[in-house]
Amino acid sequence: MLILFSIAMFFGATLLFMVEPMFGKMALPLLGGSPAVWNTCMVFYQGALLAGYLYAHLAPKWLGVRRQAAFHLGLLLVILFTLPIGIFHGWTPPANTNPIAWLLLLLLLSVGFPFFVVSTTAPLLQKWFAQTSHAFAHDPYFLYGASNLGSLLALVAYPTIIEPYLRLHYQSWAWAGGYLVFIALLSLCGVMVWRASGQTGAAISRLIRNTVEY
Repeated sequence: MLILFSIAMFFGATLLFMVEPMFGKMALPLLGGSPAVWNTCMVFYQGALLAGYLYAHLAPKWLGVRRQAAFHLGLLLVILFTLPIGIFHGWTPPANTNPIAWLLLLLLLSVGFPFFVVSTTAPLLQKWFAQTSHAFAHDPYFLYGASNLGSLLALVAYPTIIEPYLRLHYQSWAWAGGYLVFIALLSLCGVMVWRASGQTGAAISRLIRNTVEY
């Protein structure tokens, strides 16, 4: 169980930090690499990351961990229809107006939804792991080590291995393939959480029933 959650955390972080430079390489030639363009991209990514963390904090409280896990897996499948990531045909920046609004809309429609759902991985998996019967479930924050390792790998691998040898079209499809593997990993984690939460609920029900009968 611990290995599965660690691999899923690692994979999610790798995908998250891989998509940022990949999409930047797609979009920046349309606008140039000015500070305004870079700053707009960073503001968008930070906003999407904050939204992902907010979802990871509130959804399990509103839905319960079991239903939230099922809902999240459905959300992961829906995002498949937005892949592979790319710029829509015919989208060109405005010639005579500030392009920031155009760039934000492009980011939202092209990469925003996959980025959002992958950004929820770290806090969600920790929440899920805490609901299991594992010996370390009471303190799941060590899983961030796997997330940090995946982030570091993506930041190092993209400029040294991926960008020089793989065209953008193939990078996008490779990311989509990695996302499929990510769905499989999250599905296995979700199944474990579903079973563990069900067993916990049954144990509590038995305890209450035995107490009442006594």
